[in-house]
Amino acid sequence: MTSQPTSPQPNSPQPNSPWMHVFPGAPDAVADLVCLPHAGGSASFFHPLARLVAPRVRVLGVQYPGRQERRREPVVTDVREIAAGVLDALAGFGDRPVVYFGHSMGAVVAYEMAVVKSPAALVVSGRRAPSRYRDETVHRRDDAGVVAELRRLSGTHSALLADPEVLELILPAVRGDYQAIETYRHADATPPLECPVTVLTGDTDPMVSADEAADWQRHARHPVDLRVYPGGHFFLVDHAVGIAETLVETATSR
Repeated sequence: MTSQPTSPQPNSPQPNSPWMHVFPGAPDAVADLVCLPHAGGSASFFHPLARLVAPRVRVLGVQYPGRQERRREPVVTDVREIAAGVLDALAGFGDRPVVYFGHSMGAVVAYEMAVVKSPAALVVSGRRAPSRYRDETVHRRDDAGVVAELRRLSGTHSALLADPEVLELILPAVRGDYQAIETYRHADATPPLECPVTVLTGDTDPMVSADEAADWQRHARHPVDLRVYPGGHFFLVDHAVGIAETLVETATSR
């Protein structure tokens, strides 16, 4: 769960939809892939993925408030409020089949979206099941403590974390996002999801154990497709091509 401020920028958001960036290259796509980033992340994180799944799938990259062109907006520190904002933005994007794909914090946001409005499929990455918790308080640390966590997860180049100007830009969003995910609690009465669920995890991810990943089954009506990759929290970067193939297959078979 880290920020990647130097990722390539997608094209401009749709009018009246600051939550959503529509990546080019898939004007005749048969499905939409709504991509929800990790804590501190931005829509531009999914730029490489958008190229890999085009032209059959169009990527809608979610831009949370408090970063990049939304940096003057307050960071939203409640997962369900973030989910509601994304769902409101999606209302104007047509009637293609929609798959939700979230990484890390984005996985829980995607899950909460699916609870409210079922997608064609849900794909979650780098996150334990919503009902599994750890005693995490990164959002309460001082700046040095937050930076130490970013270094531990290896999602941000070390040189960027040594730049005071970069830190001034990204730390408010990182801290707010960590507050959102660390204070999130699953509602026990929530019924299992009816949509297909695919779970992606890294075998050495310090944020997700094998049991925590497998427990996504608790939240799904049908058998979960659990796929384990070599790597840590950002395993999806190293396995981008294979994961893109999985996402295209998932999105176009519904």
